[in-house]
Amino acid sequence: MKKYWILCLLASMSIFGQEIGLLKYNGGGDWYANPTSLANLIKFANQSGNTHILAKPVTVEPGSPDIFNYPLVHMTGHGNVVFSDADLTNLRNYLKSGGFMHIDDNYGMDTYIRREIKRLFPQQNLVEIPANHPLFQKPFPFPGGLPKIHEHDNKRPQALGIFIDNRLVLLYTVECDLGDGWEDAEVHNDPREVREKALKMGTNILYFAFNK
Repeated sequence: MKKYWILCLLASMSIFGQEIGLLKYNGGGDWYANPTSLANLIKFANQSGNTHILAKPVTVEPGSPDIFNYPLVHMTGHGNVVFSDADLTNLRNYLKSGGFMHIDDNYGMDTYIRREIKRLFPQQNLVEIPANHPLFQKPFPFPGGLPKIHEHDNKRPQALGIFIDNRLVLLYTVECDLGDGWEDAEVHNDPREVREKALKMGTNILYFAFNK
């Protein structure tokens, strides 16, 4: 019944406007990092990616039933992440019921979020998403897969995922830092082409989440 309800909700949101949830989590990590990133991404996606997303993300907590109101929940930060058992149950139900979660490591959360993802889906492993996945196909093609936005440890960027019944429900982007590329230009002084690359990849994520 819950799955049917969320599918109906997503259909109605495609008509009247969609919203993105920003995950406010416990553990001490800065869930509020990159304060301008999502608003900039939404503006870019609405202008160039045929999306109809309301201008500002809505803060939502992992254990709240309100999370079911958002087809996509975004999570970022630099530090520790801790989900309670109730948080894990709610997130698991949300993802199994049709929700989608994008976690973008803002550098420093990798160790902590991998631990919590394993608690969220103990029987599954994060797998690398191949470059031929629909995530990298439209509306903007990325034939090489996830782009590199910031250097950090100078490792290659990875798009990792959790799949349920062959459906990508959780996307974890690491060694990439898309959110920094979405921020106002003066925050990191990235070249225009780098910011555009980040915004286009972000638009693909939104497009995939709302059209999967």
